[in-house]
Amino acid sequence: RYVNGHAKKHYEDAQIPMTHHKKTEKQEKVQHTVCMDCSSYSTYCYRCDDFVVNDTKLGLVQKVREHLQNLENSAFTSDRHRKRKLLENSSLNSKLLKVNGSTTALCATGLRNLGNTCFMNAILQSLSNIQQFCCYFKELPAVELRNGKTAGRRTYHTRSQGDNNVSLVEEFRKTLCALWQGSQTAFSPESLFYVVWKIMPNFRGYQQQDAHEFMRYLLDHLHLELQGGFNGVSRSVILQENSSLAASNKCCINGASTVVTAIFGGILQNEVNCLICGTESRKFDPFLDLSLDIPSQFRNKRTKNQEGGPMCTLRDCLRSFTDLEELDETELYMCHKCKKKQKSTKKFWIQKLPKVLCLHLKRFHWTAYLRNKVDTYVEFPLRGLDMKCYLLEPENSGPESCLYDLVAVVVHHGSGVGSGHYTAYAAHEGRWFHFNDSTVTLTDEETVVKAKAYILFYVERQAKSGSDKL
Repeated sequence: RYVNGHAKKHYEDAQIPMTHHKKTEKQEKVQHTVCMDCSSYSTYCYRCDDFVVNDTKLGLVQKVREHLQNLENSAFTSDRHRKRKLLENSSLNSKLLKVNGSTTALCATGLRNLGNTCFMNAILQSLSNIQQFCCYFKELPAVELRNGKTAGRRTYHTRSQGDNNVSLVEEFRKTLCALWQGSQTAFSPESLFYVVWKIMPNFRGYQQQDAHEFMRYLLDHLHLELQGGFNGVSRSVILQENSSLAASNKCCINGASTVVTAIFGGILQNEVNCLICGTESRKFDPFLDLSLDIPSQFRNKRTKNQEGGPMCTLRDCLRSFTDLEELDETELYMCHKCKKKQKSTKKFWIQKLPKVLCLHLKRFHWTAYLRNKVDTYVEFPLRGLDMKCYLLEPENSGPESCLYDLVAVVVHHGSGVGSGHYTAYAAHEGRWFHFNDSTVTLTDEETVVKAKAYILFYVERQAKSGSDKL
């Protein structure tokens, strides 16, 4: 379906019956149910659990696509010129900035929504503003996966090809390189999204997904792929070349360390005590993020300015996570001394803090029949988040080594995990921006602190500066 000359028309949760050419023993046409995007070079068939070619034998649909792509590029070029013209006559609040006495235009690039992909866009924009993490990928050498007649065109990813022809790291690198270069108002992360479909089956289709779940899958798969070779060079060697990352990285998750664990990796100490005999059990758990409950006593306080009762703060959520807790009857601990399951207590300590502390607020929880959202406003600091009191050995930490400053916030707008909309706030070169798919606007700190955060990204402070602590 093509509407008003646009190349994309997605259908939320749509299953469109169509006949596709999938080779069988009799080489016959089979009618299956597919998730179809007419602008795409391939279509996903739910029944076959595979990608199929979305074209005729003569490549007629490809010619239509190329024509529509030219129209779309022309439309975006005109839109970009129009916006640049507006910038010439706009003020600070409309993307024209005064920097060192000279006027500069906003260079931020949005990400086009490919059909309920705001969950992915919000995470990508947040990660793109974590400088150490982003710069590592942007400095990686490019990998050319195709050559000859297929150069410059997307290949058809099918199950028979396996996963060797796709690279999440490469498409992630290309996406990061496209952001903040100022050459376009919006970038379409189609190639990255198709690789996500290929290697992360949970995210196939165009239904709304959970941004936190996507972030975890993305980081885990980047970590796994980075442990392999890159253009003949081991990525562990590339990581070792960055001494500041390699020296501080002692957190390994699922094998060798990578930039993912070097930046986001921390270590928890989990202490469990048997209430019958007093036996203590300790184990260390690596983590890439911390998922924090919003304490039940705050769940009815929805707005920052609502009167009555104390305000829920990020410190309340962190305290709830690390405080001593008695396990209920469904979580009885197997005591090795008593040789049976006993009542016990549990407590978390942070044994090692990461360079980037990612905090996920558990806003979605299951009831008897459905998944509800906790819409409570949680107050969080922009600067000076002090994590020292949650450390296992705080005396071994420097005065400023436990302070963190906020760099990005992911916000969920709406009532349910399967609906609503995701946007992100992120700091770039001392300015805050709001990323809403293709639209990027300047904002201020007062707007950021009022947001109902879902995922918070804090960066370890490097230089001394006076600030309030949490």
